[in-house]
Amino acid sequence: MNIGQASQASGVSQRMIRHYEKIGLVPPPARRRSGYRDYSDADVHRLRFIANARDLGFPIEEIRSLLGLWQDRGRSSGDVKALAMARAEELGRKAAKLQAMRTALVTLAEACHGDVRPECPIIERLART
Repeated sequence: MNIGQASQASGVSQRMIRHYEKIGLVPPPARRRSGYRDYSDADVHRLRFIANARDLGFPIEEIRSLLGLWQDRGRSSGDVKALAMARAEELGRKAAKLQAMRTALVTLAEACHGDVRPECPIIERLART
């Protein structure tokens, strides 16, 4: 299948497929006589794996590790679990930071009169040095 079909089948954009090839996350596909890429079902499966890992918040280098583990039939599930738990902890830290930012913004917005007066605690907080 061509890159458009592979993109449709995997849910990964053509631009990202090319990027993954460029950084070595996906091996270069076979080429047709015309020079066009020719993707296999295995390539599409790999692209879906990458997309699923991205959806779970894994960065590229961890996806590279996961791909290695996926291909290693002698892998230890403990290695996979360790990667997943580390990522979950990082996402938890990020979520806590985002919640703190949201709380601060809501507090500032609630303290703002939101009328024609120029006094605004939001601007005052942003201007603080």
